[in-house]
Parts: sequence; structure tokens; C-alpha cells
Amino acid sequence: MKQIAVLGSTGSIGTSTLDVIAAHAEEMQLTAITAHSSWQQLAEQAQQFRPRWAVVSNSDLKSAVDLSAFPSETEVLFGDEQIERVAAADEIDTVICGIVGAAGLKGAWAAIESGKTIGIANKETLVVAGPLIMDLAERSGATLLPVDSEHSAIYQALQAGSASEVKRVILTASGGPFRGASPADLEDVTPEKALAHPTWDMGPKITIDSATMMNKALELIEAKWLFQLTVDQISVVVHPQSIVHSMVEFVDGSVIAQLSPPDMRLPIQYALTYPVRMEGLNPPMDWSRAFELSFEPPDLEAFPALRLGIEVAEQGGTCGAVLNAANEAAVERFLTGDLRFSDIATSCEQVLKSHQYEPHPSLDKLFELDHWAREEIKRWKSC
Repeated sequence: MKQIAVLGSTGSIGTSTLDVIAAHAEEMQLTAITAHSSWQQLAEQAQQFRPRWAVVSNSDLKSAVDLSAFPSETEVLFGDEQIERVAAADEIDTVICGIVGAAGLKGAWAAIESGKTIGIANKETLVVAGPLIMDLAERSGATLLPVDSEHSAIYQALQAGSASEVKRVILTASGGPFRGASPADLEDVTPEKALAHPTWDMGPKITIDSATMMNKALELIEAKWLFQLTVDQISVVVHPQSIVHSMVEFVDGSVIAQLSPPDMRLPIQYALTYPVRMEGLNPPMDWSRAFELSFEPPDLEAFPALRLGIEVAEQGGTCGAVLNAANEAAVERFLTGDLRFSDIATSCEQVLKSHQYEPHPSLDKLFELDHWAREEIKRWKSC
């Protein structure tokens, strides 16, 4: 029986993970769940799964939380540090890291340091601290399994050959709600339009990242560290149907792809059951009907965030932490109507250029730059 902690259990990744655990109750036990502020939803999850721990990371809510809403066997904990505590607990062997943004890094770090099996749904962990994370995993014996649909697809396709036989990986992108738009078309984009993703149902931050294609920029950086690739070995292609989740091209010219209808429960289950495959929850492909799969190159002029991702992956060092923090802060300003859609990538680029670059930063330095970049975005003004 796998003992599982889900960090960020009330988000889209977290709720999908709980669906998988519920469907495989004979093999999986939910031991810990965490949320930042959504304590009522956390209590409902605790009533269903009866975990040992439930963490509300926003300690300011301690006096407001009704502890009687939780089952008696669930210990309710408060504060960010409690996420690290449960992630490292001896009773837990598998941790799903689903906290959005850099906020998920400390919990992931604690789980990796404890040598657990970690399902990485938080791409920012590797974007911010890729070399440090991979070095820590090697030293602790932790197993990192990707949960992002694109990186899970690559991981699955890599089973067809050895690392030395890989020519390149191809990340697929839906293109978001503005596929085919010109730079001029994107000048007056509203949050409502940007949140209308044509394929995936995700949280607001990730949905905006898809609209700017910053999510693909971050995934490109993540793929570099996770699969130990050079930037020249990573390509991006727009695939609006979101059926081919990514591909691996081998040196002999063979291309191995992973296909499935868009449903995050599949890559989550693959991470939870690896190396075994089990009956899935998501609907299978319907091969009895005609359909088409199309691919096109991304437009780097209309979506400069992707170009930034390529540059940051090449430079490494402190660049990933700065780009990620600047983007999170810029998206927050856009969602409140305080920043134009086209300003998101522009502001991130300017903050990147103005930071003091270090090629081999410490974790403390990365957290310091994370704070600095957010403050710079708060002060940034459109020309």
C-alpha cells in the first residue's frame, strides 16, 4: 500500500490526483494533504480519505478554521513549514508536488532530500533550481517522475531507447486561446479572453501561462534539467488538438510519441503506479472515427515568452529563478487589470536583463532573487 502525500490537494492537479487514489484504494493510501487557504475543501477531502495530516499553509487562518469539520483521526497543522514536515515524514513514500509556482519548491526539496518518490507537477521547482534539485536527488536516491503531461509523455517515450540514442525531444503546445494571433491582436487582450483555454481546464496562473506560451518556456527549461539535455536537443511544436503530448526523436530517425485524450489523470496515475500500468480513469482514444492531427511551428514574434525560455535554458544559473518569479508577479498584475497582456513577457525580459547573474547560485541566493524579481515587477511601468 503506497502512502501518498499530495501537496496542493485543492488545486486542479491535487483534485485529479485524489480521483486516481480513490480509484485505486486497494493499492494507495492518502496520508497527507495540503492547501494554502481553501480549508473547507481540504476538510471535505479529509472526510473522504481520512488522512493522518491536513496542512493549511496560511497560518493566518488558524483561528478561522473549524477543526470540527475535519475527522478526528486527521491532525490539522498550520504554516508553510508543516508542508516540509509531512513531505519528509517517514510514514510517506510518495509525494505529489502540485503547489503552483515557486511556493512549491520547499516542499519538493524536503521530499527529495528524504529520498522519496516524487511526482513533479510543479515545473517551477526545476525551473528555479534545476541543477541543485537533480544533484540532491542523485545524492539522496530520490526518484523524480514527471506529472506534467508533456514531460510524462517524454518519460514514457524514452522507454523505447537509451539516453545516448536520443537526438531530441519535441514538446507539444496547444497554442492556447490566441493561436495564430499577431502581436497587434494581443495588445488589448483581457483576462477573461486569456482564461478561455480551448483544451485544458487549469488554474488561472497556468492558463495565462498557456496563453502567453510562458508555460512552454518553463517546460523547456524543466526538460533540460529533468532529462539532462542540451537546449539544441529540445524543440517546441504547436499541436492544437492536444492529443500528442510530446515526442522523442532518436538518432536513427524514429519518432516515438505518446497519445491520449487531454486528461491529467493519466500522467498522474503513471507516476503513482510506475513502472506498472493499471486500468485508467480517462476516456480512451476513439479509433472508430476520423480525426486529424496538425502541427505548426510556434510564432516567436507573437509569443516572445517562448524565446525567453530558450535564452534562460541556455544561460542557466540564476536566470530561471528570476524569470519564474517575474512571470508569477506579472501574471498576478495582469489578472487584476494592472498590466497589459503584452507587457507580461516584456517586463520579464527587462527584469532578467537587469539582474546580477550568477552561474552557480546557492538555494538561498535563488530565494533572494525570487523576492527581488517580484518587487521589480511590482514597480515596473509600461512604456
